[in-house]
Amino acid sequence: MSEPHWTLQSFDQLSNQQLYTLLQARSRVFVVEQQCIYQDQDDIDLHALHLSCWRGQTLLAYLRILPAGTSFDEVSIGRVLTTDAGRGQGLGKALMQRAIAACQMQYPGHSIRIGAQDYLRRFYQDLGFIVDSDIYDEDGIAHVEMLYSAHL
Repeated sequence: MSEPHWTLQSFDQLSNQQLYTLLQARSRVFVVEQQCIYQDQDDIDLHALHLSCWRGQTLLAYLRILPAGTSFDEVSIGRVLTTDAGRGQGLGKALMQRAIAACQMQYPGHSIRIGAQDYLRRFYQDLGFIVDSDIYDEDGIAHVEMLYSAHL
């Protein structure tokens, strides 16, 4: 089995096949598995950096990084997922560690805000995020905003 490889790309750098695969995975995880009916293609992808992990042509993990002022005042990370093929391999933690490093490289000195599903609170806390809001409902799932300080 080949080693996974990581890519960090702007929207314009994604191939048609990569984009199709990323959108398909997001739909599978967020719309089908989590039963959230919402418009995933929100034009924010055009301004995002797309971090993904692949084994050959198979997507294992993905997220997008957004500049400050796009979703939040801070730089943000969203659409975090691992696919069926990537689950159980520790890729979620590796994905977030790479995302934090990419944020620090691309946007030095900026804090990172996420809207995390509340059941993943401990996962994100272990990566250095702190809770920064009350629990709120988003598409029927309890969420909480969390912040990673640029000064850690």
